[in-house]
Amino acid sequence: MLTIKKLFTNKYFVLTLWFGLSFIAAIKELLIHQINNYKIYKYTFYNLIHQQNLFSPYPQFFEDKNHYGPIFALVIAPFYMLPDAVGVLLWSTFNTFVLYKAVTLLPIDTKKQVAIFLICAHELMTASFSVQVNPFVTAIIILSFVFIKKEKDFWAACMVALGTFIKLYGIVGLAFFFFSEHKLKFTLSMVFWSVVFFVFPMLFSSPQFVVQCYQDWYHSLSDKDIQNSTSTMQDISVKGMARRIFDVPALSNIWFLVPGIILFFSSYIRFDAFKNVNYQLLILASTLIFPIIFSSSSESPTYIIAFVGVAIWFINLNRPVTSFEWFLLIFAIVITSFSPSDLFPKYLSTHVTKKYGLKALPCLMIWLKIVYETWTRRIEQQPAAPIAVTAS
Repeated sequence: MLTIKKLFTNKYFVLTLWFGLSFIAAIKELLIHQINNYKIYKYTFYNLIHQQNLFSPYPQFFEDKNHYGPIFALVIAPFYMLPDAVGVLLWSTFNTFVLYKAVTLLPIDTKKQVAIFLICAHELMTASFSVQVNPFVTAIIILSFVFIKKEKDFWAACMVALGTFIKLYGIVGLAFFFFSEHKLKFTLSMVFWSVVFFVFPMLFSSPQFVVQCYQDWYHSLSDKDIQNSTSTMQDISVKGMARRIFDVPALSNIWFLVPGIILFFSSYIRFDAFKNVNYQLLILASTLIFPIIFSSSSESPTYIIAFVGVAIWFINLNRPVTSFEWFLLIFAIVITSFSPSDLFPKYLSTHVTKKYGLKALPCLMIWLKIVYETWTRRIEQQPAAPIAVTAS
């Protein structure tokens, strides 16, 4: 038992899992020719430079449709000219590395960083199986927080704007505005970067086409929201759970989103805690989980965003960790992370967790616990005791 504990707290072993599982997932997708998401991403650049609708179906190239903003076409551009096999592996590695780098910049010690990598390694693999952009989006949200903490508001605003112009989830980075020591600089920087990311795609296309792209993007997201309401693969959210469990297909998200927003912002009543690192990390964890559990667009690979929030919450707990907190973490690992995989009984996955959208349940419970902690945690406490990790 001691040897196993040392192995799973060893920095180099955990990082091997982090990068290795993600890389293996990408290879598997190549071998079974399931790189549809990558092709959607890749052809956004092609369609941008040829001024073709970014959000129309192109069945000759890929299934489904693109749902990312015009600036994303330039993010994927360096991979466009590469053979698909090379591009997929590099894209997956890029996503894995950027998220790794973002976590290492958090104001926590190396031991806690390693704990985050261990907790999230399997969920990252799930995202990599779909060759998803979500690890990159997670990193952008974390970097928004990190740059504000480092008083680099210009770059914090860059991250928030970039995340928003790629995928609307990125706008949650504004949650860290209250921690900024230079709020005017941050606000002006947001205006600057919003203009930059709006205009930049025009250099590869035309102003008229890019303006039209944003109108098309709005309609694309509106249509997708309607489709998600009846999908079994999408809407893995609080609302999605409720509509599946109670069999109410037309259930409106407003009944869940409004209370969720009120609870989210209720965490900011602790004005005297704004400079406390533990409190700030609670807000970061809440911010990563919130948009996923309340979004009708959430699907299984999206949960890498929320699961990093779960890991940040856990490493930030007071020590010793209570039995209930251990239960919440294990419940999240089993139901949120493992249930869509072969590590979970297939019958239960098909007829219980997927059928009722229960992947969202542990994250909801942890998010509510986080909100409660933001109300009640003593802000004068010392940082949580480190989790033992060996470096060899």
